Amino acid sequence: MFDRVLIANRGEIACRIMRTCRAMGVGTVAVYSDADADALHVRMADQAVRLGPAPVAESYLRGDLIIAAALETGCAAIHPGYGFLSENPDFVDAVTAAGLVFIGPSAQAIRAMGLKDAAKALMADAGVPVVPGYLGADQSPKVLAEEAGKIGYPVLIKAVAGGGGKGMRLVEAPQGFAEALESAKAEARTAFGNADVLIEKYVQRPRHIEVQVFGDGTDAVHLFERDCSLQRRHQKVIEEAPAPGMTAAVREAMGDAAVRAARAIGYAGAGTIEFIVDASDGLRVDGFWFMEMNTRLQVEHPVTEAITGVDLVEWQLRVAFGEPLPLRQDQLAIRGHAIEARLYAEDVPAGFLPATGTLAHLAFPQGARIDSGVETGSEISPWYDPMIAKVTVHGADRAGALAAMGRVLAETQVAGTVTNLGFLQRLVAEPDFQAGRMDTGLIGRQAGLATPAVADPARTALAALVAAGIAEDMPWQGFALWAPQRQRVALMEGETAVAVDMMARPGGWDVAVGDVTVALRRDAGGWRADGARMPQVLRHGAAVTVFGPDPLRFAIPDALARGGAEGGGDAVLAPMPGLVAQVAVAVGQTVTAGDRMVVLEAMKMEHVLRAPRDGVVAEVAVAQGDQVKAGVALVTLAVVD
Repeated sequence: MFDRVLIANRGEIACRIMRTCRAMGVGTVAVYSDADADALHVRMADQAVRLGPAPVAESYLRGDLIIAAALETGCAAIHPGYGFLSENPDFVDAVTAAGLVFIGPSAQAIRAMGLKDAAKALMADAGVPVVPGYLGADQSPKVLAEEAGKIGYPVLIKAVAGGGGKGMRLVEAPQGFAEALESAKAEARTAFGNADVLIEKYVQRPRHIEVQVFGDGTDAVHLFERDCSLQRRHQKVIEEAPAPGMTAAVREAMGDAAVRAARAIGYAGAGTIEFIVDASDGLRVDGFWFMEMNTRLQVEHPVTEAITGVDLVEWQLRVAFGEPLPLRQDQLAIRGHAIEARLYAEDVPAGFLPATGTLAHLAFPQGARIDSGVETGSEISPWYDPMIAKVTVHGADRAGALAAMGRVLAETQVAGTVTNLGFLQRLVAEPDFQAGRMDTGLIGRQAGLATPAVADPARTALAALVAAGIAEDMPWQGFALWAPQRQRVALMEGETAVAVDMMARPGGWDVAVGDVTVALRRDAGGWRADGARMPQVLRHGAAVTVFGPDPLRFAIPDALARGGAEGGGDAVLAPMPGLVAQVAVAVGQTVTAGDRMVVLEAMKMEHVLRAPRDGVVAEVAVAQGDQVKAGVALVTLAVVD
């Protein structure tokens, strides 16, 4: 086995690879950017090498620096994780040319599957069913629009070099095609350096089911399927294995197709064959089609490990070292059911916009596998993916796994940044998901899933006590002169100001929230509201987080702060820190509400900011290439008299 391996990645996947390496007695070398100098993966490794500044183009995408670091630290191999250089065949060539082992497939296999159009043609030749679409080389907007019309709307525009939902746009009607094409190409060019796209038929009620494959260059096996249908903005949120409603016949057909795909390119290592499945009439052997192959370890691989008992990273190391496949197909079996939820720093009500901040508190309950690259005190920066952790549970059956996930999410505690935790809790409890009736459009149809929790009087009252700094101490037991001790506390729930009046009582407080008075009393077990046990609560800086189901976050306003809402409908503000990818307007230009004004790139995604009203552009405060902070005015419209 290798003595030492360099992990050319960061965050949770770097930490996860290190854990297996450590268990196998393999030394590890981490690489890092300036933004990650104190990151968890850096501290976990035996050695760490600085690559460069925070931007990925100057650090994690610098293959030359990564190879040099591997050679300088005496590594025999490089593990790419996922993302970054994991599916870059030129990097694989450079690694092998340097006398190192790339822990993954060959450059030839990556090239064969890296472009979606060529991959689909190859799969069709191998007898794998593919979705109808346009895979041609002519990329002119006119031809692409014509082909979309031939296929029939709705259609998907997809970057041929893409993945993770980047460079992908759904177009419902011809009139929206041109703008969607321009946006998809721009995002694809930024993310992959290749603006080419393909067009394919959009399946109306699709499920996304993928099959984990593993090859050693001469043979391949599959480790069953994962259902990844719960997605927002084409990115996975919850994955599970096995797929609900899967029959033995369909599993065999999908597994055989996936293995044929792997064998067709002499695949070595971990890979995933992704299928789009028509869910309109149950799962059928003639109702699934090849979408793409991911020639790397997938983010959601823990659910496969949970149901098979296989450590896929260990398999990667062994096969890369030259060993044959550890198990034959007939030695692999499904055990129970597993579900994974992706916990992100993101503002769900604002459209799942990525968020930043320092994690003031992060804690998980027992009974789950946690894959994370952050901890209490870590910063969620604007430079990289905003994932906080992957939470995976395993049960004897799907009902048991669902119950376990509901409990674990309810007991997970995060403070310091907005997250999708409450959204995940609501999603896991959603009736259609509970019944296994899901498709990739479920989240979009259920608008209530993105609605934040209502700040009920009891939890607001408890937050006020913490904001006042008195929740950890018993209140005054008596009276001050002739009146009970009173306090007034101001809180902000989102954009809404809340005034809370508190009056000390023996053993606690009576707290008036609007026209409701809550009796908060404390005993040895903590606080109770009108007799009911209250969740844990934490003050962090100028905010208070109430944990538990549908966690709440309150801001504590600065009584001395001046000012108000900037812009008032006259300005386009940056909703997050990011890079200005495009400025689409100029001073003096007349715009209509909804017109594209600025394109902001943040956390590997492109966000189009549009005019809030009709008007004339009075000021453009940024230029393409500028790095901006959240809340700054990018474009201002002239004031209307």
